[in-house]
Amino acid sequence: MIEKIISFSLRNRILVLLVAAGLLAWGIYAVRVNKIDAIPDLSENQVIVFTEWMGRSPQIIEDQVTYPLVTNLQGLPQVKYVRGSSMFGMSFVFVIFNDDTDIYWARERVLERLNYATRLLPEGITPTLGPDGTGVGHILWYTFDAPGMDLGEQRAIQDWYVKFGLQNVPGVSEVASFGGFQKQYQVTVNPNKLNYYGLSIPEIIQAVRSNNNEVGGRKFEMNNVGYIIKTTGYLKSIEEIENIALKTVNTVPVKISDVATVQMTGESRLGIFDKNGEGETVGGIVVMRYGENADEVIINVKKKMMEVAKGFPRGMKFNILYDRSELIEESISSVKQTLIEEMIVVSLVVILFLFHWRSAISIIIQIPITIAASFILLNAFGVTSNIMSLTGIALAIGVIVDNGIIMAENAYKNLSHRFHELNPETNE
Repeated sequence: MIEKIISFSLRNRILVLLVAAGLLAWGIYAVRVNKIDAIPDLSENQVIVFTEWMGRSPQIIEDQVTYPLVTNLQGLPQVKYVRGSSMFGMSFVFVIFNDDTDIYWARERVLERLNYATRLLPEGITPTLGPDGTGVGHILWYTFDAPGMDLGEQRAIQDWYVKFGLQNVPGVSEVASFGGFQKQYQVTVNPNKLNYYGLSIPEIIQAVRSNNNEVGGRKFEMNNVGYIIKTTGYLKSIEEIENIALKTVNTVPVKISDVATVQMTGESRLGIFDKNGEGETVGGIVVMRYGENADEVIINVKKKMMEVAKGFPRGMKFNILYDRSELIEESISSVKQTLIEEMIVVSLVVILFLFHWRSAISIIIQIPITIAASFILLNAFGVTSNIMSLTGIALAIGVIVDNGIIMAENAYKNLSHRFHELNPETNE
């Protein structure tokens, strides 16, 4: 078989050269479109199901939420195993699929099963899927430099402005917010006054909910002008909450201000987001989707951040804490430099070792063609250009050169024997 290939190649040299040139051109294109990352993604192919049931102990979460979800998700196709984790007020279920399973197909299967499993959970609980990101999907961390601005205001800008802007970048799965205070109205009830007026906590909750609503009406026309009738009752201030009537005692309405104190404050939290020990700050984490080009996504996110920053209040700006593009550029540059140095050294060694320029050129030409062709296979199997893959290519250069030297020496030896057989007088 090998003899036939060699014989065919010798008889069709132009065709072989054209194929090699086409392979090199294809390989150069593959190098340009190949996805770049610093480290390979070795995380498991998983779908995360998150369920929140605040105020419940881990044991209750395990018995009434985690266990029903785990047992119902175990029968999905192409699932290796299902893991569950319960903590105070939250449940996490990790569905691990086979490595060759398409992640979005897997998410669809999990959603289909959750439609049934939700009926087994307590009322009012809705499981949700986690972001379609990997274990190495955290590509960029940022905080805000906003001297003199309240942490609650910074968190509001992050949640209602910056987050929505960055999530529109192609390849971004989620922008997670950290730090600061999530503003909320808190109604602090006085139990003695509740007992005095004969009220209960559910009655206060129902009163606030019913008054924080909008009631639809109808549309009617008058003098060829259409009017929409509706009642807007959304609460917009502390005073409006305090003036909500709970009941009437002797024709006098009992308001929330009579039994409770209303204030604007931050939601209770269990930790802070500190920057270098200099104090608390607000920021976010950009999570990349499965199979995206990390370097390209980071570039697009930075461009979007420049656009978003134009709408910031005066004096506020982004401060990037972690940027994987720096690690990517340094890693790829280091391996690329090693590849170039190795190719130069190998070329010199081949020329000095063979001391035959035609044989040396035939071997040296193999190096760029083989390296370029290897990127075609990287793209075909979805492997990114990272430290491990590029290092493997660098190590393979030695094998390529050894193979070329052996073949050149073998051809030279056989041609020499053949020449001496045809010209026996040269042996003398």
